[in-house]
Amino acid sequence: MTATTGAQAAGRATVPWSWYADPSILGLERERIFRRAWQYAGHLGELQGPGSYFASATGPVPIVITLDDDGILRGFLNVCRHRGAIVATDARRRGTLQCPYHAWTYDLDGCLRAAPRSGEDCAFDATRLGLVPVSVGTWGPFVFANPDPAADSLTDALGDLPGVVAAHGLDIDALRINRRVHYELRSNWKIGLENYLECYHCPVNHPGLVDVIDERRLRLVAEGLRTSQFAPVHPRSLDGRGPIDARGEVACAQNHLWFPTLKFNVLPGHPNLSIGPLWPTGPETCAGYLDYWFGDSADDEWIDAVFALDGQIGAEDEALVAAAQRGSSTGIIERGWVLGGAEALIAHFQDYLRDRLGLDGRGHMSSRTGTAAGSASTGQTQAIAPSTEHHGS
Repeated sequence: MTATTGAQAAGRATVPWSWYADPSILGLERERIFRRAWQYAGHLGELQGPGSYFASATGPVPIVITLDDDGILRGFLNVCRHRGAIVATDARRRGTLQCPYHAWTYDLDGCLRAAPRSGEDCAFDATRLGLVPVSVGTWGPFVFANPDPAADSLTDALGDLPGVVAAHGLDIDALRINRRVHYELRSNWKIGLENYLECYHCPVNHPGLVDVIDERRLRLVAEGLRTSQFAPVHPRSLDGRGPIDARGEVACAQNHLWFPTLKFNVLPGHPNLSIGPLWPTGPETCAGYLDYWFGDSADDEWIDAVFALDGQIGAEDEALVAAAQRGSSTGIIERGWVLGGAEALIAHFQDYLRDRLGLDGRGHMSSRTGTAAGSASTGQTQAIAPSTEHHGS
């Protein structure tokens, strides 16, 4: 679906607010979403050549990415087959992975190489105790992992996102990593993402952002696993009155949420990108990070201005989502309202949740449980109503 700000559209009730605090819903989400979906795992720069690995902060499922001397990129559950300890905790150039608990050692192809005293166990079979593989793939410098080893390819899952990004002026292969910024939110992960999916709140809460983008001319698109927001530059950031100088090779802002949790943010101006996942740390808390990338034309002064703007937006959003969590968790009001137009991307996201969880709008098991029903999972393009975008968390 495609729409512009100001179009007419019907709203609807939200999913039950209990979904934002109920531990049983979080259990379903971990099983039916996070254990079955492609998620951003990091970038190739975290590897140090053949014979290296890095532990990925992908979310509820711990993953380790390896590059063996054979040059093959692999991924595994970052869980020792002995007693379940986390194996890797950082990035290293080393030909093996060793669990810190009892020193079980694995080759970078996942095979168990050594287990101290295992010779004393007559039933021990090292060939059955290798690391559990996961699906891995790359898009440019970005690494993705899916805990399902039989998942559809990353290319199929990404759909048209790479082409859309390029068509709107960003060459991801020309970017250089700058830094990673971690953050935590005092809200359910879905509240954090729904805040990201609308800029209805931006004129009131993000004065710096609305000096950079013209949110009144925002264009929204939802197709399959992708929701996108495109905004032209506000004139104030073209004549020196905005928080950043938006003159440069990138003519418009583009902000994408690739389900379930990948944020992909581009500001107008010099080539730039912040990309990263968000994941639940509990029923009412979540965490994430953003990897920041810049093109050669972005100097230190411009990069500093971007971080100042993103830091401001992040602090503003942190307070907003915490307040939404407190209010929606009272247990007195059953649900709220998704505004037609400005919040239509939230409606698309909530369709995705219902489909993946197999629950209807009342929280009951859906007759379509186990199927990929609904536009959010079939890849159909729909027209949706307006919203506005915001950058950062």
